[in-house]
Amino acid sequence: MTNHEKEIGVMAEMDPKHFKHILVGVDDSDDAQLAFRYAMNRAKQDDAELTITSILESDEMNVYQALNKDFIHGQREDLEKHILEYRKLAEQFGIKKVNTIIGEGDPGETIVKSVIPAVNPDLLVVGSLSKTGIRKRFGSQAAYMAKYAPISVLVVR
Repeated sequence: MTNHEKEIGVMAEMDPKHFKHILVGVDDSDDAQLAFRYAMNRAKQDDAELTITSILESDEMNVYQALNKDFIHGQREDLEKHILEYRKLAEQFGIKKVNTIIGEGDPGETIVKSVIPAVNPDLLVVGSLSKTGIRKRFGSQAAYMAKYAPISVLVVR
């Protein structure tokens, strides 16, 4: 056996597709639902830890809503209830370790700059659906995360 054949054999033994900690971004979009289902299946298959994150987007609020602490608190409470439903589904599916994180701000930027460094996953799973209107012209959140995340990113359609 040549050295090159030995190298290929060693590389074949390593499974680059096995993940230890998967981060999935969720919202109410159909693509995010698909991303969540993929992440659950992958976490179960790899016996990986699963962290579910959702971001409260302040730019979707008008200035009066953004200044109203009761409005923000209500929005955050709704998001917390929603993310706990995702957690319950993942646990019922058989994933042993499930975490949740809620952030605030621009979803792509918050996940890349705050959530990923905080939880240290080795795979990010997100839906591909981009925003409508002016933000669509600047590129989708998924494209931003795929470009700037320091880890592997799987964009689900």
